[in-house]
Amino acid sequence: MPEITRAISIRQPFVELILQKKKRWEYRSTPTKITERVYLYASKKPVNDDAEWRKARCEKGTLPTGVIVGSVVIAGCEWFEKYDCYRYKLASPKRLRKPLKPKSQPQPKFFRPRV
Repeated sequence: MPEITRAISIRQPFVELILQKKKRWEYRSTPTKITERVYLYASKKPVNDDAEWRKARCEKGTLPTGVIVGSVVIAGCEWFEKYDCYRYKLASPKRLRKPLKPKSQPQPKFFRPRV
């Protein structure tokens, strides 16, 4: 398996929904040409939407943040007219046994973590 060299920053509980295979698309304002397995970095600031937390069947503050918790394949990117944005197709999520703390500064989108 090729080495994972990039990470995508996503807020909790969306990362958890990806790992549970309930979230299969990531919506962004910019397109990507990346089509490979990337780490899932759970941003330090979680979402403050009770409905999203209920979907993940978790309570606020119970999921890890500020760490890499798994990986996912970005299988494509397309324009999504309904939301007037791009959406990335997510496939084959894998949870890490133990979260990784990146040494490099995470960015709002993709970054290259040093773990």
